[in-house]
Amino acid sequence: MFDRIKTSHPLVYRYFSELEDGEKHLRRVIELDRYWEHLQKGGSKEVILPGSSFPDGITLDGEYDIFYVGGTLGLLHAAVMAERYGYKVMLIDRHVSGKSTRDWNISRSELDKLEETGVFSAEEIETFIVRRYRTGWVEFYVEEQRRKKLYMDDVLDCAVDTDQLLSAAKQKILAKDGCAVADQSTFRCCYQFPDHIVIEVEGADGEPLFFKARVLVDVMGILSPIAMQLNKGRPQTHVCPTVGTVASGFRDADYDVGEILASTEHADTSAGSSRQLIWEGFPGSGKEYITYLFFYDAIDSDNDKSLLGLFETYFQKLPDYKALSDDFQIHRPVFGIIPAYSHRGFTREREVADDHILLFGDAASLGSPLTFCGFGSMVRNLAHLTGALDRALAAGSLLRADLEKISAYEPNVASMANLMKYMCYDARTDAPDFVNELMNEVMIVLDGLPQRYRQTMFRDEMRLDDFVTVLLKVAWRYPKVLKATYDKLGVGGSVSFISNLAGWALSATKSRI
Repeated sequence: MFDRIKTSHPLVYRYFSELEDGEKHLRRVIELDRYWEHLQKGGSKEVILPGSSFPDGITLDGEYDIFYVGGTLGLLHAAVMAERYGYKVMLIDRHVSGKSTRDWNISRSELDKLEETGVFSAEEIETFIVRRYRTGWVEFYVEEQRRKKLYMDDVLDCAVDTDQLLSAAKQKILAKDGCAVADQSTFRCCYQFPDHIVIEVEGADGEPLFFKARVLVDVMGILSPIAMQLNKGRPQTHVCPTVGTVASGFRDADYDVGEILASTEHADTSAGSSRQLIWEGFPGSGKEYITYLFFYDAIDSDNDKSLLGLFETYFQKLPDYKALSDDFQIHRPVFGIIPAYSHRGFTREREVADDHILLFGDAASLGSPLTFCGFGSMVRNLAHLTGALDRALAAGSLLRADLEKISAYEPNVASMANLMKYMCYDARTDAPDFVNELMNEVMIVLDGLPQRYRQTMFRDEMRLDDFVTVLLKVAWRYPKVLKATYDKLGVGGSVSFISNLAGWALSATKSRI
């Protein structure tokens, strides 16, 4: 595996080969990069099949109320359904459940949502937090005399031990009679019947297994073939490729402060139509420090969006972002393709359900494109997503029209998706350093407003009137954004933006979609 990249990606080869399990991580990176191949194929593989095509003579290997495919965020939902609501659940993962390729940051107040489920205690939640920051900041690269470093408290200020949280959820599932978790088991397809669904799985030994369930919950992430099929081969409109490391040995790392967004240079024009690279830096446990490099982009741009390529860029540029000492050491890589979906109407238009099938997490692609983490969306909506599924199961309302109402869609987050489009730099249409200039103006505007504006914007809790206030103030300070709105969104996109805002306004007077 390493021989394949020794010449093409020499820095990835160097650093990954130094890790004891470097080849395993490299395989996961290459696996995720197959997403681009899946898009080119247009989701041609059908994995949702009618019950009439179910093979004769098959013996079922188990029956469950809920069958989860995906062992990261799916563990949180499954733990609540098993422990609080008493359902018989099974969860499978093609790798090892409870192990994430990313780390998570969140505010302490958002973590309270876990306690509200009644499954995680306040004492448990405290053990998941490995570090708290005094504050955090956002800064974009413009002339130093104009540059605004915006500080904000209580935003992504808790570093969570991802594996410890997921392990605790996994143990809660296994502690319930009749529940099960199976690793190294791969989803192959499912067969829909009027009152249930049968899931075909390739077990750890390569043999096929068949399980009956009332509901299949797809938490397979961005590679979900179910999401690909339901959304006709276009399950996302935008992405945020993200790579980084958990490492130690930085000379200038401040372990009391989170660097929430930081651009350190002009837009990169070396990999296609161009991209604005952005860093994040979060202190972890002990002397560990987590750095990420990422960019926002449309699915159909000509930029190199591969994680392998971005990792090479990351290793090239890391010393310019954080000075490395002689004892610099990488403990593990972190990476992912963070999905986003731009809705074009008053409400959710992305498909997130079918008969006896429900999508959560990155498979549903309803999380924030600005803070780019499905963890926050899942935690924020966990009580709703579990309570609503409990009611649907109790009522036997498990067809598409019923299940599509159970989603993490939030009108404010949908409107924020339009902001992400402004972060997708394109040298062919944008003024030089457009993203840096625009975001610096946004930081100046937020600095002149009460603290709640910046906090709610970066926690996906913003009110519509506050959002409009920020938009108007930015347009007044930076009129170029008006032309950019047409260039970025076009007539149809601008109408959709207005429709999203209208849907946000209407959402206050009607029940959750």
